[in-house]
Amino acid sequence: MRRVVITGAGTINALGLSMPETLAAMREGKCGIGPLEFRDVERLAIRIGGQVRGFEAEGRYNRQQIALYDRFTQFTLTAAREAIEQSGLTFTDELAARAGVVLGTAGGGVSTWDDNYRAVYEEGKNRVHPFVVPKLMNNAAASHVSMEWNLRGPSFTVSTACASSNHAMAQAFAMVRSGMSPVMVTGGSESMLCFGGVKAWEGLRVMSRDACRPFSANRNGMVQGEGAGVFVFEDYEHACARGAEILCEVSGFAMTSDASDIVMPSKAGAARAMQGALADAGINREEVGYINAHGTGTAANDKTECAAVANVFGTHADRLMISSTKSMHGHVIGGTGAVELLACIMALRDGVIAPTIGYEEPDPECALDVVPNEAREAQVDVALSNAFAFGGMNAVLALRRA
Repeated sequence: MRRVVITGAGTINALGLSMPETLAAMREGKCGIGPLEFRDVERLAIRIGGQVRGFEAEGRYNRQQIALYDRFTQFTLTAAREAIEQSGLTFTDELAARAGVVLGTAGGGVSTWDDNYRAVYEEGKNRVHPFVVPKLMNNAAASHVSMEWNLRGPSFTVSTACASSNHAMAQAFAMVRSGMSPVMVTGGSESMLCFGGVKAWEGLRVMSRDACRPFSANRNGMVQGEGAGVFVFEDYEHACARGAEILCEVSGFAMTSDASDIVMPSKAGAARAMQGALADAGINREEVGYINAHGTGTAANDKTECAAVANVFGTHADRLMISSTKSMHGHVIGGTGAVELLACIMALRDGVIAPTIGYEEPDPECALDVVPNEAREAQVDVALSNAFAFGGMNAVLALRRA
């Protein structure tokens, strides 16, 4: 089995339009959540979110491309460009034939759905643009990444709600580790911040009207975000042979299903996923220094996740650092695990632990070190990245310092 490392990372989200901007914002404990700005926002009860600002598609893509690219695809291509440029790879010949892309998204082209439903039902139009289907389909971003960088190996999209990115990255990891592909581009993206996207989530009654406060006793719900995170997963020997900079190593993963409830999380399912990732990576629980928590800021998720951590790590849970960066960039739904993986890279590579901001009141059911409000310097050798989704879908990645 081959070792797998990350040699490139890129992102765009509410904290920044690149990886350096995002990591700087995480170090500062900056909040990217604010008032939403889009058509008909005044008709919503929820009017805050982690919206990407300062991003102009017209300055990055031509008219023909914009006609084909939903906002989630635009985000993906932007993040992929940063990641691939950082990796230094050029995909030609045999490498191009074997390299591929696996991405996660929950909603795909939600903005395209929203615009065209409005055109047909509200404005009474009888025709839509001929590219609506290729623009909104969930695999659009993966397809355009493969075409842009000549990735002719395995290419597909994973959709498992809020665990989509972690499931996608787990598949990419497995392909590189098995020798199927020497390089995989992977991660995820989402852009649900439009009238229809937010209105649908309002119906679940899990959204906060004022802030995301994971693990705080006065937390009152999640806050949606948008953006993308994309990474280059590479065979360790392949990376070393070309002198690539290694950001960290991906050591293991596990995926479980609660098989119990469509929306309520399960301590047992989350615990089995963390235990499985440790076992797959050959890591003792005492080696883990940091967990990037799913940490949505809902009453049910946070206490269930803390209980699962305590169950898996026993007395070592009191020495773990756990934080939820959703407090800063919002819940990026299918793209959230990819954006959050950046915090794990920062912990392992830079020795900086991203904080859980908005923390105001201790909760006895979340009595762990949640790195409240301020980043912390600490050497970390092993980190876990948790993702737990509606439908009981759990996916956990284990990473080591390079």
